[in-house]
Amino acid sequence: MIELLRAGALTTVQDQGRPGYAHLGVPRSGALDPAALRLANRLVGNPESAAGLEITLTGCALRFTRAVTVALTGAEVDVRVDRRPGDVGRPLSLPAGAVLRIGPARVGLRTWLAVSGGITVEPVLGSRATDTLSGLGPPPVRDGDRLPLGRPVGPPAPVDGTAGPPIPDRLRLAVRPGPRHDWFTPAALDLLLTTPYGISPASNRVGARLVGAALPRALAGELPSEGLVLGALQVPPDGQPLIFLADHPTTGGYPVIGVVDDVTPLAQARPGTTVTFHGPQR
Repeated sequence: MIELLRAGALTTVQDQGRPGYAHLGVPRSGALDPAALRLANRLVGNPESAAGLEITLTGCALRFTRAVTVALTGAEVDVRVDRRPGDVGRPLSLPAGAVLRIGPARVGLRTWLAVSGGITVEPVLGSRATDTLSGLGPPPVRDGDRLPLGRPVGPPAPVDGTAGPPIPDRLRLAVRPGPRHDWFTPAALDLLLTTPYGISPASNRVGARLVGAALPRALAGELPSEGLVLGALQVPPDGQPLIFLADHPTTGGYPVIGVVDDVTPLAQARPGTTVTFHGPQR
């Protein structure tokens, strides 16, 4: 078992999600940076599909009731195993009863923790991921929760450490025209591609809300709800766009001006991070 001594601001169980159910109204969910969780699992000898923890900003503290190997990837954080320091990006061996303390993120926003054997909460539609929008999967963990662990299936990776991708303070994202780009004026499309936006504090696993130049519409009125995909750049009536992330709804009625090619960098985007957009050919 893992015992949650301090759960932090938002810590959830995540794996590679539940793709293939959008037609039933179920988003993929899963880790906001799937590659980071896959790397953590490889470091401890797990299959890449094993479930771990996604830890947001403030860190957490955990006790393990058996000897385990753990690995952390993602944000820059301080790590301590009882009284000794640990490292991000390398396998760490912990004896039974050890306490792992993960500090607040110094750079970036989210950290992924893999534990040998993986977290074995009951799967829903083939995944153990917490979906914060629909409530599928286990709820976000709380202080005092206990999470079951599976049996280790492989040895830890024989490495001293791995280097994750750098975490920039500015993001430049490729965007393609969306299904309703013609609902916006030419000026709106120019604004989207030429002005910077900031990440709003109201962002979460459902979407990254942006603050900046409002995007004027050419057509008034509302749409019937239509399908939404990961990375959809939707524009509510206030003109402030938002980018849908892993826990996004599968339908929505506000027009989608574009679709972001890769939302993975947004997993580490703190409030205030600058975001700019460019077309797919630039």
